[in-house]
Amino acid sequence: MTPDPAPEVLRYTAFSADPAGGNPAGVVLDASGLDEEAMLAVAAELGYSESAFLTERTGEGAYTIRYFSPKAEVPFCGHATVATALALAERDGPGELAFATAAGPVPVTVVREGGELRATLTSVTPRVEAIAAADLTEALAALDWAAADLDPALPPRIAYAGARHLVLAAATRQRLADLDYDFARLEALMHRLDLTTLQLVWREGPEAFHVRNPFPVGGVVEDPAAAFGAYARELGLVPDAAVLTLHQGADMGRPGTLTVELRTGDARIRVSGTGARIG
Repeated sequence: MTPDPAPEVLRYTAFSADPAGGNPAGVVLDASGLDEEAMLAVAAELGYSESAFLTERTGEGAYTIRYFSPKAEVPFCGHATVATALALAERDGPGELAFATAAGPVPVTVVREGGELRATLTSVTPRVEAIAAADLTEALAALDWAAADLDPALPPRIAYAGARHLVLAAATRQRLADLDYDFARLEALMHRLDLTTLQLVWREGPEAFHVRNPFPVGGVVEDPAAAFGAYARELGLVPDAAVLTLHQGADMGRPGTLTVELRTGDARIRVSGTGARIG
């Protein structure tokens, strides 16, 4: 019997129209023949922070999607979702998509603006919670940050919008840029608190932020993008209806920009960005 052919593995970047920028992800549009071990092997070989796998088509524009880092499955990944939506749009044309994720349903709209495709995902219902003082102390120690390195106007919180992230705000842009942390120590803390990343931010202006995301539990030094709209709204940092601009990846040499939209009366977060195929 002839073995099934290996599925095509695509490489996309999200949040930048330049293949050398943004946040790269692997994309497999037909992973129906892959088990967990095989998907993990693909993600490990690619070495990106996450790769996305469409394991089943359940209707017109509707798919079951799974995400793997080089070391483990994760419940949700925003940039890999955007990358997958753009790959589908290039194949099938722009339109409405519905992804069934481990975290819940995530609708995505892809439109063409000028010559570029742009994807907007709508998150699951987010939540924000406090972090224990001892856990914050351990996080700062792993980062080699002092308490004075934090911006007191943006207090530490754990934010969830499909995956859990510890949000820490740096007092200066230089503090955000100088990231050299204890990989093993931070990984241990993140496993204990069930965190996908730390989300390190610096506020440039009322609705503009720079973000970095250490991701040792995924087996890479940093996953350079994430949304933190739920955190900003929960703490009253921005209005209930706002459009935030997040700059990410500059300190890693892969600059990208994503847009976070908050709507009055809707707790969900909308994250938008362009993308490009790599290679």
